[in-house]
Amino acid sequence: MQGDRTLEALRAVWAYQEKAEHGWVLDAAAPSFQRRARSLAGEGLVDTADRETRAELSAWEGRPVRWAVRLSATGHDLLAYAGVRPAPMSLEPGPGERLVELAPSQMTALRVFVGLIGELKSPPATGLAEQVRTAVYDRGARRWQLHLTQEQMESAAYGFWLHRLTGSAAEANRFGRDYKVQFAPGPKSNGWAAIS
Repeated sequence: MQGDRTLEALRAVWAYQEKAEHGWVLDAAAPSFQRRARSLAGEGLVDTADRETRAELSAWEGRPVRWAVRLSATGHDLLAYAGVRPAPMSLEPGPGERLVELAPSQMTALRVFVGLIGELKSPPATGLAEQVRTAVYDRGARRWQLHLTQEQMESAAYGFWLHRLTGSAAEANRFGRDYKVQFAPGPKSNGWAAIS
């Protein structure tokens, strides 16, 4: 994949740059890297040394430096983002989990619900916020895919129920129809009960 090759190249630049006393990756340090460095520079992911900087680096090195690169601010930010982006979800649900596919409007409602984690008396189930954060969007099906436990599904149903009373019922209705999990007022669990 193009993105993976780009990230691999940026990691290589970062590794060389970290070892360099002057913060530049030089032609001698990575002689076979020049073509890739040009490509990264064309994408704005690395800065190339101008003539004056190459002259300073040449004096530092005691030899002519023909080219030198270092991560640009954008390249640095791309590496930082790649380091915290969600890992791709495995294709198969884990033990006790079920594949759940949500329409974009359902995912939006669920994001609001898990975003209120510190403010709700009945907060989202353990792990639900992480499942929402790492969900994968299937462009063909136009659905967000998550792997949820039964507890997380009931918690999601509660979030959709809250959404129903403050906005649209479509998200809760679809979830109930697709997964047979609904939330309704009841005497259990602080006045509410999940109906599966």
